[in-house]
Amino acid sequence: MNKARRKILRSLCDHIGSIKEKVESVMDEEQDAYDNLPENIQASDRGDLMMQNVDSLQEAVDGLEDVYDKIDTIAAC
Repeated sequence: MNKARRKILRSLCDHIGSIKEKVESVMDEEQDAYDNLPENIQASDRGDLMMQNVDSLQEAVDGLEDVYDKIDTIAAC
């Protein structure tokens, strides 16, 4: 891989890292909001939906980490 393409890939890694941080921030806020709910609301449909959102956001973070790692590995070649 030439220097120009590696530079593009490194830039993409920077963007992916930034996106991952933003998704993690939203996930943490949703988790905090859930944690601050009364127990009866946590056990309700609303609470269940909030936890599903947190789980989905965690899956998104994991996927972004995988993409980052793959691109980073290629850029290092």
